[in-house]
Amino acid sequence: MHLDLLELLRCPESGSPLSLTEESIIGGRVRQGWLVNASCERRYPIVDFIPRFVPATNYAESFGMQWNMFRHTQLDSWTGHSISADRFWRATGWKPEELKGNWILDVGCGAGRFAEIALRAGARVVAVDYSSAVDACYANLGSSPNLHILQADIYALPLRRAAFPFVYCLGVLQHTPDVRRAFHALPPMLMPGGAGRLCVDFYERSWKSRMLPRHLLRPITKRMDRAVLFKWLQRWVPTLLAASNALALVPLLGHLLKRVVPVANHHGILPLNERQQQEWALLDTFDWLAPAYDSPQTRATVALWLREAGIQDAEVLKAGHLVGRGRSASDAAA
Repeated sequence: MHLDLLELLRCPESGSPLSLTEESIIGGRVRQGWLVNASCERRYPIVDFIPRFVPATNYAESFGMQWNMFRHTQLDSWTGHSISADRFWRATGWKPEELKGNWILDVGCGAGRFAEIALRAGARVVAVDYSSAVDACYANLGSSPNLHILQADIYALPLRRAAFPFVYCLGVLQHTPDVRRAFHALPPMLMPGGAGRLCVDFYERSWKSRMLPRHLLRPITKRMDRAVLFKWLQRWVPTLLAASNALALVPLLGHLLKRVVPVANHHGILPLNERQQQEWALLDTFDWLAPAYDSPQTRATVALWLREAGIQDAEVLKAGHLVGRGRSASDAAA
């Protein structure tokens, strides 16, 4: 943990400032120690440079497992392509020069695929995840002096409200127990008066998407032991991917038929080599089948939540995923 993060940290229970004690500092960063709320004597550990505000075991365990196994897979610096950058800039509508030098909050950072993009733009990034994926994010990007990583709960963010000019949450909200409540935890983090900008995205809910084979399998797979499911997928994803690719060659109907096979097939969509295609297929298929929660949303619901939060210049659009974005409420609306 970098010491300048203290200015933003707050007790998730009371909202009071936290102080640092019993710290072990290496290279200007706090490796071990405690964050203490003196008013109520609550203590939160710093372990391996990361403040921890949640239990080690939680509903997001599958994400911790997958991102520590695949910590490089979706990083643009690893693939040699701009896949994550393209998604980030298309979804947010932001410009790199707007982020430079500003605080930005990444909720659900995973292994840091989007934090890497924000850091490249010169932002000061607070990256939060509920799972042990924070360790993968630190392993990937922890050398950056502009990165601050927290293991924390979206429903009780340990951060000062109204502090961030930019907040994003991509690929995460549909995997929380209460999606509406998770969304509404984000606007209070924005700088007020229209100075804060928000971007979230979701899987889109439709009758077509609900008929995909992965949704028929999830009632079984989400209850399976994660390690057993992963080993099963390791064995069968190459075969399933080959079958999906074969169906894709059927004239006229191939683009539909390939989706009958329950595997994430990025051939012809992402500019990956064969090894990367296999790795992304395994990662994303596990991501489909393992999470405890998966709740896609409709355009109407996302638009309603933006209105409820008083988001100005609100937009709901399709940019790969279903995206909701806009500016913080005006002072009067807030």
